[in-house]
Amino acid sequence: MNSIDPEKTTIAELASFERWDEQPMTALIEHILTRFHEPLRRELPRLIEMTRRVERVHGEKPSCPKGVGDLLEQLQGELEPHMQKEEQILFPMIRDGRGFMAEGPVRVMEQDHDAAAEALVQLRELTHDFTPPEEACKTWTALYLGLAELDRELKQHIHLENNVLFPQALAGSE
Repeated sequence: MNSIDPEKTTIAELASFERWDEQPMTALIEHILTRFHEPLRRELPRLIEMTRRVERVHGEKPSCPKGVGDLLEQLQGELEPHMQKEEQILFPMIRDGRGFMAEGPVRVMEQDHDAAAEALVQLRELTHDFTPPEEACKTWTALYLGLAELDRELKQHIHLENNVLFPQALAGSE
């Protein structure tokens, strides 16, 4: 089930809120590909470059987020093959009506999601909850905004797969 936090949801978000649990799985898969997979492939390299720039310029400052670049590269290295497995194996199974046979691949995807969620926890810790220090330059501030967006998007992505798509697929829903 999609959930809304009324304290953190804007009017525009409410107006565009989609009940993906009521949509065909093929529509949900297309949404995941275009809304999450494609942007993630563009955004992670950009965030890594920004992180490396901040580390080069501000690395001597105690407030510099050391380790963020390495963590993002590790996350990218784990997410790319994960998305490829979904796109080449799991999603075609679901589209072909064989989602009920996908228990093994789904469990692997869920384990990958757990690892990605742990990386997000580490990112929050390293960046003090994405709060730039007072001396942060524009790139540093933009980096933290981008990381906060990555956190929100990846959590929503994982939620849709773990709590909507996978259960429906395993249940043999259309």
